[in-house]
Amino acid sequence: MKRTFLLFSLLIVTVLCGFHASDAYREVENENFGPGEVIEYRVHYGFINAGEGVVKVSNQIHKVNNRPCYEVTAFGRSVGAFDWVIRIRDTWKSYIDTSALLPHRFHTDVQEGKYRKQETVYFNHPSRTIRSEEKNNETKEFQMPPNVQDILSGYCYMRTIDFNRLNPGDVVPIPAFFDDKLYDFKIRYRGRDEVKTKFGKVRCIRITPVMPKNEMFDGESSVRVWLTDDKNRIPVKVEADMFVGAVEMDLKNFKGLRHKIAFE
Repeated sequence: MKRTFLLFSLLIVTVLCGFHASDAYREVENENFGPGEVIEYRVHYGFINAGEGVVKVSNQIHKVNNRPCYEVTAFGRSVGAFDWVIRIRDTWKSYIDTSALLPHRFHTDVQEGKYRKQETVYFNHPSRTIRSEEKNNETKEFQMPPNVQDILSGYCYMRTIDFNRLNPGDVVPIPAFFDDKLYDFKIRYRGRDEVKTKFGKVRCIRITPVMPKNEMFDGESSVRVWLTDDKNRIPVKVEADMFVGAVEMDLKNFKGLRHKIAFE
């Protein structure tokens, strides 16, 4: 279970690259989410609850680097018997440019068993540099390619993608920065599907992150993600084949969406 919620957040980092030569910041049309949105998830092994998570967009718009930004916060915690095995209380917060949907500042506060991590990452897109400041560690600096995302800004940008332009099997490259590393992730679009949720059945877009070799997930196609096939494009279900067994994340509750979901 160690760092499970962090890795689940990474699953839904789906980014398409675009860059304006005349400006450090691209412009992304966003009709998919906005201030006041709250989405809750349940993480479970079969019928056994293991944890829960919340992704929240603040009602207020913040200024960072003189740019208007969404404040997006994700919380993850273990529950039930799993809370006795390893106590997880994780928080991530990102300030995301409202026009470019790129991160300006990313905060991490991870508490998993005895493991602790507090870090702030600063993104300077005009100079293409990143500064990472972790508590009790030295400051680090990195060079970055255009339009690098953190785990929350990637989640938000994913929801603006027009999947109608992709064919099943198409692979999308993903520039991302996480845990002091730059990643060239890839996402494979799998087509449309229907998913049963506690609110009813819903038409979905199915994607598969092409996972890099790691200690948590069993194979490069071990994770499957379903997004609502509407303008909201919220993840309603995630399945992951992990070395410790199959784990699922399901939609638990939501409010403040910009569009009504057509559950049947």
